[in-house]
Amino acid sequence: MSRPVLSEASIHPAIRNRVATLHQDIVKEVQDAVASHAVVVVGMSLNPMPKRARKELDAAGVPYTYLEYGSYFNTWRRRNALKMWTGWPTFPMVFVKGTLVGGASDVEALIANGELKKLLA
Repeated sequence: MSRPVLSEASIHPAIRNRVATLHQDIVKEVQDAVASHAVVVVGMSLNPMPKRARKELDAAGVPYTYLEYGSYFNTWRRRNALKMWTGWPTFPMVFVKGTLVGGASDVEALIANGELKKLLA
């Protein structure tokens, strides 16, 4: 899979470092969690979809690590770094063994068809 990303050559040298490092602390925190835990759910408060994903994982008996970043009212700029890093436009972002598997409905589908258990085996 390939997705379009603005090439470094198309970014003025004076701002390349700022583009490369903008809010990398949040990306690094998620990368570290994904490397350390089998299942990671990244969400935000006031959004019902991360809660839905966590409820489904709880019902399936799947342990997970939950990272929450702000709400609709704050922290959106920092969350944008995660969206740009993953290419996933919404929350939650659910990772299984280092792989982004999607959001709440995607996790529900993986649980329903038994694939989540296979991914965790």
